Amino acid sequence: MTAGQVAIALHLLAVRTPFSVPAPLMNALQVVLLVLVAAGATGVVLVREPARQAIALSAYGLLLALMFLALQAPDVTLSELTVGAVALPLLLMLTLAKVRKREK
Repeated sequence: MTAGQVAIALHLLAVRTPFSVPAPLMNALQVVLLVLVAAGATGVVLVREPARQAIALSAYGLLLALMFLALQAPDVTLSELTVGAVALPLLLMLTLAKVRKREK
């Protein structure tokens, strides 16, 4: 088999579903998500109030999860949703509440 025949065979064996996204559209989506993730990280750093920073961190975790989903990593997506978008911001908010309660 030549390299061209192998490429054609692999193209024919590729999984196609009714939900498949064309490659150029997926590339554009990934670029948009990378820009949003960069903007989100900058936003988290620029927020100064701790409570708002925890909320921004949660939104940033959601953006990261969407990026991992676009990169076809569903296991990392679920981990990021659990840890980055829910658990870590929740722990930060509980810690802030406890520290503020002690200050009063």
